[in-house]
Amino acid sequence: MKQLMLGNKALARGLWEAGVKFVSSYPGTPSTEITEEAVKFDDIYCEWAPNEKVAMESAFGASLAGRRAFCGQKHVGLNVAADPLFTMSYTGVNAGLVVVVADDAGMHSSQNEQDSRHYAIAAKVPMLEPSDSAEALNFAKLAYEISETYDTPVIIKMCTRVAHSQSVVETGERVEVAKAYEKNIAKYVMMPGNAKKRHPIVEERTRKLIEFAETTPINRVEFFTDEIGIITSSTCYQYVKEVFGESASVLKLGMINPLPVELIKNFAARVKKLYVVEELDPIIETHVKTLGLAVEGAELLPRIDEFSQNLIAEKFGKKISAGVQLEDAIPARPPVMCAGCPHRGLFYSLKKRKCIVLGDIGCYTLGAVPPLSTIELTLCMGASIGATHGFNKMLGAASESKTVAVIGDSTFMHSGMTGLANVAYNQSNSTVIILDNSITGMTGHQQNPSTGLNIKGDPAGKIDLESLCRAMGINRVRVVDPYNLAECDAALKEELAAPEPSVIISRRPCALLKTVKHKPPLYVDKDKCIGCKSCMKIGCPAISMKDGKAVVDQTQCVGCGVCSQLCPKKAFSCKL
Repeated sequence: MKQLMLGNKALARGLWEAGVKFVSSYPGTPSTEITEEAVKFDDIYCEWAPNEKVAMESAFGASLAGRRAFCGQKHVGLNVAADPLFTMSYTGVNAGLVVVVADDAGMHSSQNEQDSRHYAIAAKVPMLEPSDSAEALNFAKLAYEISETYDTPVIIKMCTRVAHSQSVVETGERVEVAKAYEKNIAKYVMMPGNAKKRHPIVEERTRKLIEFAETTPINRVEFFTDEIGIITSSTCYQYVKEVFGESASVLKLGMINPLPVELIKNFAARVKKLYVVEELDPIIETHVKTLGLAVEGAELLPRIDEFSQNLIAEKFGKKISAGVQLEDAIPARPPVMCAGCPHRGLFYSLKKRKCIVLGDIGCYTLGAVPPLSTIELTLCMGASIGATHGFNKMLGAASESKTVAVIGDSTFMHSGMTGLANVAYNQSNSTVIILDNSITGMTGHQQNPSTGLNIKGDPAGKIDLESLCRAMGINRVRVVDPYNLAECDAALKEELAAPEPSVIISRRPCALLKTVKHKPPLYVDKDKCIGCKSCMKIGCPAISMKDGKAVVDQTQCVGCGVCSQLCPKKAFSCKL
C-alpha cells in the first residue's frame, strides 16, 4: 500500500517490517520521531534511555540475545555513544543491529553541524544514507540484512530535511527474525588478546563491503549525458535532480561507507567533467581524489550550512524557477521561552543577583537571549556542572559567591550526575540548579527517569532528585518554586553564601504539558499602569506595550503571576 510519510515515520515503519523487537534511544532533534513512531507498534519494545551511550549498549544487549535491535540519536548524541560503537565494530553482532544518527546541517536545533560520516569511517562500519522517505523505509530493512550478513552494526545517516519531509512510500509486511544466543568469549569479550584477533576480521569485512558497494542497487548510475557527471547522496541528490534534470549524469550513492572504487572509476571515465555535491565535509570528494581522478566540489560549494536548490543552481550557473517572490522581507522571529515557562522566574532572579550562569542543553538555553541574557556558556549535555567546578576551582571565592550551573532534569539524568559527583568528590564550593520541569521539554515532551512514566506514559521507576543528590554527597539540597521570585532570591542568596557545595531544585512543570491546569489569564488595570516596563524585563511573549501601557495577550497568558510580582503599582490581576 502506498502512503505519504514523514522520513522518520517511514524509517520506523521499516524497523517494524524488518522484524525489530527492541528500540532504545535518547530524544534529539531531528531523530526523535523515529522512536515515537516505533512505539506505536505493539510488536516492538521501545524505551527512552537516560543517554545515548546507555541506549546503544542496551540495543547491543538485545542483539546479543538474538533479537533485531535499534538505537537512535542525533549527531551530537553519537558523540556520547561513540565508546560502545567503536568496540561493537570489533565484536560484531548476533541478530541485526542498526544505529540511526540524524545530522543537522544548518544547525536548526543543534550546537554544531558535525558530519557523522566520519564516525562510520573511523569505526569501520557500513553507513547507508537515504534521500527520501521511501529509501528510509527500504534502507532500514536492507541495513538489517547487511548487519547479519557481514556481522556488523550498520549506521543509517538521516538529516533534518529527510527526517522531517514527506514523500510516498510503499509499505510491506513484517518478517520475524530470532537467533539463539551462544556463548563466545573470543568474539564478545574485548580484552586485548581477543580484540587483537578481531581487528583483522574487521579489515576483511571492510574489503567485502567494498565489493558489495560496487554492485548494490542503492549505488546507482543515472546516465543522460557525457558532458557533466555528478556524484552525490542524500538530499543533495534531490537538489541536483531538480537543478540539472537530464542535463547531467548522476552517480547516486546510497551506501556512503565504505565507498565503491570501480563504480566511481567507471562513471568518471564516461563523463568529460566530474563533480561531487555533498553537504559539509568533502568525504566523497576526498575518496574520489585518492583514486587519482580529477574532480571538483569543495572549491565550488561551501563547507558550511545546508544546501538548497537555489544554492546549487547559483554555484553551477543554472537557472531554476524562482517561484513566488514576497515583496516585503519577513521579519525575524527569534526563539523565546513560552508564556508561563517555569524557567523565566528563576533566570530573572539570577540576573537580578548578577550571577555568572554556566548553562546546558535544553529549553533553558534561551536564558541566553534578551532581555534575560543570563546564560554565559552552553557546551554540551551535562557540561554546565563540570565547567562550573573547574571555573570555581581556578577563581576560588571570587567566583563561588556568584557562579551557578543550571541544568534540566532530563539533562541531569543524561550526563549531569557524574559532574555533580565530581563536585562532591573534589569539593568545589559550587552551586548547581536543576531546572525540574517534569519532562524533556526541548525535543517535544518525552519522559525521563525522573518523571515516573515510561515512553508510553505508563507508571515507571522514578528517581527522586533530592535523595539522589544527597546520596552523592551534597548536604545542602533545597526545592524552590520558580513562580515565587522571593523564594528564588532567598535560595540563591543563602546557597551562594554557603561554604560548601549545594543544589537548588527549581521545580514547576512545563507550562505546555496537557496535565498542567493553568490559572485564569491576567489583565492590566490601565489606570494603575504607569508604563515603567518593569514587567517587560522577564521577556514574556504574552506581555507587550500599547499606547504606553502594558497589555496581556489573553490567548497566551497562563496566569503564572511572575509579572505581577515585578509591577510596582500592582496593576496586574485576574479580573478586569
